Amino acid sequence: MSRGADSLSAAQARRLALAAQGFVRPRPAGAVDRRHLRRMFADLSAVQIDSVNVLSRAHYLPAYSRLGGYPQESLDRLAYRDRELFEYWGHEASLLPVALHPLLRWRMARARDRYETWGGIARLARAHPDYVQHVLALVRERGPLTAGDIAVEEERRKDSWGWNWSRQKTALEYLFWCGDVTAVTRRGFERVYDVTERVLPAAVLAAPTPTEEEAHRALLLIAARALGVATATDLADYFRIRIGPARARIAELHGSGLLQEVAVAGWRHPAYVVPGSRVPRRVRARALLAPFDPLVWERARTERLFGFTYRIEIYVPAERRQHGYYVLPFLLDDRLAARVDLKADRQAGVLLAQAAWAEPGEDQGHVAGALAAELRSLASWLGLGDVRAVPRGDLAPALAAALG
Repeated sequence: MSRGADSLSAAQARRLALAAQGFVRPRPAGAVDRRHLRRMFADLSAVQIDSVNVLSRAHYLPAYSRLGGYPQESLDRLAYRDRELFEYWGHEASLLPVALHPLLRWRMARARDRYETWGGIARLARAHPDYVQHVLALVRERGPLTAGDIAVEEERRKDSWGWNWSRQKTALEYLFWCGDVTAVTRRGFERVYDVTERVLPAAVLAAPTPTEEEAHRALLLIAARALGVATATDLADYFRIRIGPARARIAELHGSGLLQEVAVAGWRHPAYVVPGSRVPRRVRARALLAPFDPLVWERARTERLFGFTYRIEIYVPAERRQHGYYVLPFLLDDRLAARVDLKADRQAGVLLAQAAWAEPGEDQGHVAGALAAELRSLASWLGLGDVRAVPRGDLAPALAAALG
């Protein structure tokens, strides 16, 4: 958009958001390497981690959506060997560039000083600070450790705490919130903890700690770059900053010229962009999006941007699900054109499209052809030899025909 422009059409807002999220760049023609992953994290700054593995772990999928097939171990190396990423509470549990560590120390301090964490974690930390310090001492002495390792160590030493694995895990998670320990690696999906000073690069640990207000301004500006165009609520949500302080910091950023206020057609509230942001003339994209992808993780914004009502139904009883268990939106050019319920049947070597639904007004034959091509690509990346469409959903017949 031109500098000083104060309004966007709905289509311009969509294209600006997709550009910010890396969807205007074509997927690499050759092998995907760490440079591509670094660029993705420069765009997104946060990739959510989730335990559901019906298709693939959630933190692997955003890179696939933007880059195509890539070796998943390259993301693991970037995080757990090269130490360019770290795990912390960014937008939920997230992988984040290590440069963000100083900007999140306010959250660590609030956990330590005010017990601002999940309820069960805070209750244990308040009631049993001696046990929390005992766990920290074990990690410092014997780490890296999992919760199960600590249970074994306590049994070996005949420590008389008499608690089960859940208490050990809870204590570790409190220390994780406080920044005293972090994830050095994962075994399967289980976090392995060590004291932070043995994990993160020395230069990161030595970086000065900004004030909470300074950190909030920096995080909100990062969120603005990642989202492209966003309301105050959208910006606050990206790194889970409370809306009251976020509004005050956004006003400061706007007043200093670091954020520009714009009106988006059809949006009830003002939006913000980084001055000088360029709206692409068109977007040519094809991607399946994880339920926790930064493009769609804020459902109200997804509806505003794309007219796409999206709810994850993992916790909904099967008989009450509208679209399926693990449903991925399908991005086609600048719109969310369909949704598909996917499952990786690893034993059979098949990617199952358990239901497929087109958005109103879409050309189902065109969408099905593009979706079939993307499903074949996804199956190949997951090491699955076939794709099958189950006859559920209005797009399923056309998808089955396109899959042949």
